[in-house]
Amino acid sequence: MKKAFRPVICIVLAAAIMLSFSGCAKLSYVFGAAVEAVDDIKTGEWKKADEAAFNESSVNDDPLVIDEFKAGNYCGIEFKTVDDVIKYYVEAYNKTKAKTAKYTDENGNVTEMYAFADEKHMEVKDILVEGKSNAVINKLIPKLLDSLYKPSTGGLHPCNAREPEKDVDENNKSLLTCRVTAEDVLTANVTDNGDGTLTIAMQPKATEMSRVGMDPQGKFFTTLNDIGSVVEAVSVFSWASGTTEENCKVVYKGGTAVVKIDTKSGEITEADYNMIVYVNIKHANIAVVHDRSLSAVVDYRCHFPCSKEFFDKINVHPVD
Repeated sequence: MKKAFRPVICIVLAAAIMLSFSGCAKLSYVFGAAVEAVDDIKTGEWKKADEAAFNESSVNDDPLVIDEFKAGNYCGIEFKTVDDVIKYYVEAYNKTKAKTAKYTDENGNVTEMYAFADEKHMEVKDILVEGKSNAVINKLIPKLLDSLYKPSTGGLHPCNAREPEKDVDENNKSLLTCRVTAEDVLTANVTDNGDGTLTIAMQPKATEMSRVGMDPQGKFFTTLNDIGSVVEAVSVFSWASGTTEENCKVVYKGGTAVVKIDTKSGEITEADYNMIVYVNIKHANIAVVHDRSLSAVVDYRCHFPCSKEFFDKINVHPVD
C-alpha cells in the first residue's frame, strides 16, 4: 500500500482534469508504468457542470468534529486530562500492535503479519476542476480508482507494511510503537460502554503535507508523505507557472481515530481510523490540457478487525 497509494492519487487527479477538458467522455490513456490502461467508456455528451467555489483548504481552519474532553471515572479508570487519555491509548496501541499471527499471503506463502489487522476503503470525492463539478467525472473516477488501487491489510495506523519488521518510517525507524502525545490532538474523549470496555475518540491537529510518524496527522494515519515529489515524477504533470510547493497543497484535517479498549486486557478490540485529505492543485498542465486548477477530497477509512470477506477479497488468510 505504501508504494501504490500516492501514485494512484496523483493519477486519479490527473485523469479528472483530462476528462473534464477532453471534449467527450471516452478515455483510454496510459500513465507511464504505473497504469496498464483504462477501458474505453462511452457515455455520450457531457452533462452541464455545476458552479462551485474552489476549495482552498487551510490548516488554520480546523474545527472540532468530536465532543470535547470531560474529566471523570470511566470503567473504574480516572481520566483527569486529555494527556491521561492519550497515554492510555498509547499503552493499548503498543500492547495490541506487538502481537503477530501467521497468514497465507497472495502467493500461498505462510508469513508473519500483525494479528490485529485492518480492512481499507478509499474514496476520492468532491472533485472540482476550475471550480466546477461534473456528474460524468464523478461517475468515472470511482471506476478508475477501483481499477488502480489494490488495498491490502496491515496493523494499527500509521502502518507502512503488514509485516512488523518492514513497518518503518522514511528514516527506517520502526512504527511498531505509538508516537502520539497530547500535543498532537485538538481533543480526545472517553465513553464508558458499560461492558468493561472504553471507547476513545481522538482528533489530530490539521497538518499540511503530512509525513508518516512525523507530525500530528502522520502519527495517527498512514499519510501520503510528500505527494509533491510524486506529482513531479508523473510525466504528464507540469506547471504553467509557479513551483510544485506553490501549486500543490495537501491538507489533512477533520479525520478521527476511534478505538474500543478492553480494560481487563488493556488491548484494542475494535478501531476506525478515518483520514480526510484536501488536495488542491493550481496551474497544472496535464498532457494537452494547460493551466487548470483542481480540488478533491480523499476519504481513507481503515476498520479493525478485518472481516473474512475482506480477507477473501485480497486473498490473504489467517492460518488456523
